[in-house]
Amino acid sequence: MAIQHIKSGKPEEARAEDDAKVRATVEGILKDIEERGDAAVRALSAKFDNYSPASFRLTASEIEAAMQQVSTRDMEDIRFAQNQIRRFAEAQRASMTDIEVETLPGVILGHRNLPVQSVGCYVPGGKFPMVASAHMSVLTASVAGVPRIVAAAPPVNGAPHPAIVAAMQLGGAHEIYVLGGIQAVGAMAIGTETMEPVHMLVGPGNAYVAEAKRQLYGRVGIDLFAGPTETMVIADDTVDAELCATDLLGQAEHGYNSPSCLITNSKKLAEETLSEVDRILAILPTAETARISWRDYGDVILCDTYDEMLQVANDMAYEHVQVMTDRDDWFLQNMQSYGALFLGPRTNVANGDKVIGTNHTLPTRKAGRYTGGLWVGKFLKTHSYQKVTTDEAATLIGEYGSRLCVLEGFVGHAEQCNIRVRRYGGKNVPYGVAAE
Repeated sequence: MAIQHIKSGKPEEARAEDDAKVRATVEGILKDIEERGDAAVRALSAKFDNYSPASFRLTASEIEAAMQQVSTRDMEDIRFAQNQIRRFAEAQRASMTDIEVETLPGVILGHRNLPVQSVGCYVPGGKFPMVASAHMSVLTASVAGVPRIVAAAPPVNGAPHPAIVAAMQLGGAHEIYVLGGIQAVGAMAIGTETMEPVHMLVGPGNAYVAEAKRQLYGRVGIDLFAGPTETMVIADDTVDAELCATDLLGQAEHGYNSPSCLITNSKKLAEETLSEVDRILAILPTAETARISWRDYGDVILCDTYDEMLQVANDMAYEHVQVMTDRDDWFLQNMQSYGALFLGPRTNVANGDKVIGTNHTLPTRKAGRYTGGLWVGKFLKTHSYQKVTTDEAATLIGEYGSRLCVLEGFVGHAEQCNIRVRRYGGKNVPYGVAAE
């Protein structure tokens, strides 16, 4: 029996058409922000969010007022989540050490891990105000030592969202703006009369925000190219259909185009999961969104063997991969392309999204083949340096360098080496000739 697609979503061609519709809109808006600055940002905010305050940046007293609206329990929960995320980010940061080695006598090479100097953190707040995204970006940048952290989130019901503001402030944001969508990431990257541009943009967002980040990449750094949330469940008959269906629909509610996929070697589990999805959709409060996502972007793939399951999973390279089998650690050892793994039935993607401590900004659309997700290291740049401390080393390296430069025809390069050979080695190397 070959790999069978028991249920399939939209073909790739149709998905590509959806993407193309966003591109021109974003390009025009970014051009408008570049040309008109604050005026464009204000007009866009009024148009899309019906929000046009005297200043989009919150003052210290406005931040305090917003935080006062957060209940004690919610504030405790935010602090708990941030403590978990901080602890893991600090451990990750500690794993990245500066190095210095003497590769030859008198030749010293090293690198330093330096934080990006300014970061713009976007926190979505449309259909779902994603408080957790503030932890993931702002707090992680703070642990990395970024000296200027700008955070932006759209207004919710015409005002700053109190819990998002609290999470930004507690996470370590230096500037907080109530600004959404393309106008937020565009203003942070391009800069306006009232906002200094940043060096890097991070954080999830809708298709327009993702496309804006893509178009701004190069002008600024970005964390990754992010598409809609994806979730994959790899399961065998050690778990039941209710667990599988719950984990699939738990992410499908994100938006109308959030792919979710079950990969299994159990036909019984595949069929029962399809039935269970229908049962849950009848009672799920967010079913309006999840149903369309499942209809258009849901897949159920039946495999013969665990090796086939692994092959399909690596090929699809989904963002979230929930593994519930009799060999979870085998998948951990052999999975190569994914955003994050969630191993065992006690683990779930929602915990990773909100509280457990790992970062939820993860690669989608097969980007897991070449990058991991947002983490403290994304905010650090590894810069090398070198120094030569003895005349003997300057001469030795200079001689090799001279000959290798001439080999490539770079005479001016060779002279940079030759002058050191003459000056520190006392050797008479003719101008523009390779050292002997």
